[in-house]
Amino acid sequence: MPTVAFHTLGCKVNHYETEAIWQLFKKAGYERKEFESRADVYVINTCTVTNTGDKKSRQVIRRAVRRNPDAVVCVTGCYAQTSPAEVMAIPGVDIVIGTQDRHKILEYIEQFQRERQPINAVHNIMKTRVFEEMDVPEFTDRTRASLKIQEGCNNFCTFCIIPWARGLMRSRDPQEIIRQARQLVAAGYKEIVLTGIHTGGYGTDLKDYNFASLLRDLDEQVPGLRRLRISSIEASQITDEVIDVLKRSEKIVRHLHIPLQSGSNTVLKRMRRKYTVEFYAERLARLREVFPELAVTSDVIVGFPGETEDEFMETYNFIREQRFSELHVFPYSKRTGTPAARMPNQIDEETKHDRVRRLIALSDQLAKEYASRFEGQVLEVIPEERDKERPDLYVGYTDNYLKVRFPATEEMVGELVKVKITKAGYPYNEGEFVRVVPDEMARSVKWSS
Repeated sequence: MPTVAFHTLGCKVNHYETEAIWQLFKKAGYERKEFESRADVYVINTCTVTNTGDKKSRQVIRRAVRRNPDAVVCVTGCYAQTSPAEVMAIPGVDIVIGTQDRHKILEYIEQFQRERQPINAVHNIMKTRVFEEMDVPEFTDRTRASLKIQEGCNNFCTFCIIPWARGLMRSRDPQEIIRQARQLVAAGYKEIVLTGIHTGGYGTDLKDYNFASLLRDLDEQVPGLRRLRISSIEASQITDEVIDVLKRSEKIVRHLHIPLQSGSNTVLKRMRRKYTVEFYAERLARLREVFPELAVTSDVIVGFPGETEDEFMETYNFIREQRFSELHVFPYSKRTGTPAARMPNQIDEETKHDRVRRLIALSDQLAKEYASRFEGQVLEVIPEERDKERPDLYVGYTDNYLKVRFPATEEMVGELVKVKITKAGYPYNEGEFVRVVPDEMARSVKWSS
């Protein structure tokens, strides 16, 4: 039986796509191996969001070549798309596929085995207008399923290379999304995470159908689904119609990830982001009117070219006022080929790291404050895995994205259980198991509970 091993760098979308590529190999009779072991084929799914992403991708490719010099080494993903010649130049790379045509990977492997000539299958992603269907009926991870609903982005923020790696906005056929969601529920998943490159932009290229329509249809047409999570949504995409759907939904969770990037209008303008802090604050206020217990997580970039101490403090104060429940903080990282990399007044590393440290301290404090509101409450959790330090405890997430540690058993993994939060904290909350929620009785917590 031929063997294949995978290594995925980067985002949730890449992880989804690796699972989809694995399905193709599985159908063709391959056995999946750990990446650190010897395999006949290695597939490396690369990332290019920063220059470091490129570097890590190259290191992983070389590792695969060293492990088995006779293996077929296939490189796919964003770095392969933006720099195919660079990837082809690495000794031992046999096949390079970008972020399209992954369904042809087995054909390319057969062609390579026949001809023994390296294959560069990357073409101009900017000309692609159709969403590439890649089905994943089940995941290696058995607790949470991702569902990719769109591809590409039209925003062209000055710090970001992704439109050049992924192309322009393309939405998946709604019927395909519903079909896959039903398939995932049938495979036993209680939670589905909608994912994409610009998830909330879904539908902008469709006629008379938008993101709110999709949420409504998933809510109504996927019986047995307990939780629907949106991986990320821009403030501009949180329309009144979307808020109305969230309000009526029994399934959509009380958690939104809304990227901020900066809390300073002057920085946002240099980033070419399509909103102001006033607009962002207004959308949050509108959401919280409807859902007072909403968890809002966000991404922030500090040390963007030209960011003054005053601009950084505008971000710091905005985050404190808006009471985010958790932040992902990134120091600005130069990405060759983007306008921001050529901007004057690049910030030194020391200043960037100092600002990261200050924001992470604020994020930890805000996370604890948010969690403390739920101490003593009984919430629904899906246990995911054993706690690494305490094997008698399991770790899982509530619908509003609190990470909880509590006594559970292996049988409960992937199920929905009621847990009382006994001690709020960050990154973990402590809880005690109350009971398993039976499927037929299951009713999700309403947003506005």
